[in-house]
Amino acid sequence: MEQTFEIIAKTFQGLEEVLASELIAMGADDVQLGRRMVSFRGDKELLYRANFGLRTALRILKPLKHFSASDPDAVYEAVKALPWEDYLSPDKTFAVDATVFSEEFRHSKFVAYRVKDAVADYFREKTGKRPGVSVTKPDVQLNIHIAGTDCTLSLDSSGESLHRRGYRQETLEAPLNEVLAAGMILMTGWKGECDLIDPMCGSGTIPIEAALIARNIAPGVFRQSYAFEQWPDFDPDLFERIYNDDSQERPFEHKIYGYDNSIKANAVAQRNVKAAGVSRDVVLKVQPFQQFEQPQEKSIIITNPPYGERISSSDLLGLYQMIGERLKHAFTGNTAWVLSYRDECFDQIGLKASQRVPLMNGGLDCEFRKYEIFDGKYRDFREGGEALDKPVDTVGRRERPASASRRPFRMEGDGDRRHFDRPARFDRREDRPARRTDRPAERKPRSGSSYTERKRLERELQKKSKTDNTSYETTD
Repeated sequence: MEQTFEIIAKTFQGLEEVLASELIAMGADDVQLGRRMVSFRGDKELLYRANFGLRTALRILKPLKHFSASDPDAVYEAVKALPWEDYLSPDKTFAVDATVFSEEFRHSKFVAYRVKDAVADYFREKTGKRPGVSVTKPDVQLNIHIAGTDCTLSLDSSGESLHRRGYRQETLEAPLNEVLAAGMILMTGWKGECDLIDPMCGSGTIPIEAALIARNIAPGVFRQSYAFEQWPDFDPDLFERIYNDDSQERPFEHKIYGYDNSIKANAVAQRNVKAAGVSRDVVLKVQPFQQFEQPQEKSIIITNPPYGERISSSDLLGLYQMIGERLKHAFTGNTAWVLSYRDECFDQIGLKASQRVPLMNGGLDCEFRKYEIFDGKYRDFREGGEALDKPVDTVGRRERPASASRRPFRMEGDGDRRHFDRPARFDRREDRPARRTDRPAERKPRSGSSYTERKRLERELQKKSKTDNTSYETTD
């Protein structure tokens, strides 16, 4: 049996309990909640599965060392004492990301420089050579987190943030982060038991994430690469089995509807839905919320209306009045969840929320509120079974998962979280073809050749590139 080790999954504030539930279902041991993170123990296979299958994790870290330090020189000595040949070699590149919450350390960039110096000096003294530093696409990504004098140095196994699923072809202004969208859906307890509606779907993030959840398709099937693929102990056969395992996928008998009043938004959403291979499950339509009508089947609404900078105050309040009016008159007998960040917006809805969950969205302190829209007495509505059951994941906000316990804060934040909801255009490589839209649950190898063969060819090309004097981007 392979030895287990500590692993840390980072997430948004407010999604810690949802992430813990995902990890417990995945078989993680010693699950412990922190602020914007969940730690657990697992082996190499679980680390791969966490990157590939977790919907609410931003990145997965493998801690190398916990230590105390009161100044940058102490950090340098602690980092230099590690056996770096186990993780890196002089012909590889690396980068350092620093997150600092400390009175002793005022500048995170200087901390990152001292970590870089320690690694470079280690190899220079041992081999006479040093690995290069690439700030754009390093072979090995390191993360140093400092809270007070408590330091944790980790390997980043993810590389790009895990919210960058790989299906997004185009985006609109202020798109909803994929991780946050998935977390919102999981909080409601919905897993495909009825129709789901997003009446303001924008570029289609909520409908796409809902379709993946409904069919239990892993969010990592669209990713081009992970940082752990560059590690010396990477097991390509193990990861290929994980990637091509579709045994947990399931049928979905309902529909997901995405509406928006913008023709442009609808076109963007159509392209993203097609790229995600969920066209048969998601129905998109240009339709303003004012025209929303009572659905014939039992449904749930999950939506993220505009708020703040994109709309004037008077228009904003009018929008939320209209949302409340439509819910009261065209969604009776169903449940709606709305994400927003201003109390005056929620007040205009004119309905009492049965649940309020604090969430962070792009640096804004938001709330995710649940509205049960019933016709007649509330008691009759509940006894008649017309309301959705209490969400499993939001119960965890009061009743923590049995195998999860809180511990003192260790990891917090993510240095680039402010631009997590601004993903770049996805440039699909030819060796990983798009999923077939007529059979979205079908799993295929990412190229005509096997995963192992594809990686062998990539390494040969990299070696050839080096012999042709192609240099890495390096800073001293």
